[in-house]
Amino acid sequence: MPKKKSVKLDAKRPKKPPTAFFFFLEDFRKDFQEQNPDVKSMRDIGKACGEKWKTMTYEEKVKYYDIATEKRAEFDKATADYIRRKENGEYEDIEDDSEFDD
Repeated sequence: MPKKKSVKLDAKRPKKPPTAFFFFLEDFRKDFQEQNPDVKSMRDIGKACGEKWKTMTYEEKVKYYDIATEKRAEFDKATADYIRRKENGEYEDIEDDSEFDD
C-alpha cells in the first residue's frame, strides 16, 4: 500500500473559526454542568447538547449564528491578509537546519 504524503501545516496560517454549534456548546456546557454536577462524561454532555440544539428554533439559534458569522468574517479577512503577505514573500519557507541532524 502506498504511504500517504504528510502535509506540512503552516503555523502562520489563520485557523478556521468554530461553527455556531460550538459557540452554543460552550454556553450549554457551563449551564449543564451547573445543573448536573454529577455528570462528568463529555459523551453525555455532548449528547444532551446535540439534543437541545436539534429542538431549538431558528430564533434561538440566531445569537450563535451571528457570533459564528462575525468570527468567519474576521477569519476571511485574516486569510486574505495571510495570502497577500505570502504572495509578497513576507513569509518565506525556512528550511530546518538543526544542529542535531546528521
